[in-house]
Amino acid sequence: MSLEQNINGAIKTAMLAKAEAELRALRAIKAAVLLAKTAEGSTGELSEAEELKLLQKLAKQRKDSLEIFRQQNRPDLAQKEEEELVVIERYLPRQMDEATLRSELTAIVAAVGATSPADMGKVMGAATKQLAGKADGKMIAALVKELLTK
Repeated sequence: MSLEQNINGAIKTAMLAKAEAELRALRAIKAAVLLAKTAEGSTGELSEAEELKLLQKLAKQRKDSLEIFRQQNRPDLAQKEEEELVVIERYLPRQMDEATLRSELTAIVAAVGATSPADMGKVMGAATKQLAGKADGKMIAALVKELLTK
């Protein structure tokens, strides 16, 4: 079942349950999917990888907004973003914990043959391909930098 079909079913359920926060997030996902499907150069259907990328983008937008609203002392807006983020993350694959990610990155560093911080680009290229959707890019970059400076 495609993401769009899952979202449509979840929207109906949220409407019946009168879950406003969930409905708001689901509608945002549906709008993003429709925009991506009708974008210029699009085939009209989204692959699983494109759906994943779209959800990651939406989650990142919510995280960034959440951070800004907290800095500006706007708990009302921060709460809305947090509620939407929780719903969006339900459709993303489970994120790796730091220990698992560290062991994966150690293996990638060894496979690439990186020895110094100058090799960070090679490691990041391999890591982002292999760990796409499984870990946050900022966390990957921080751990790779830490591993290469040891």
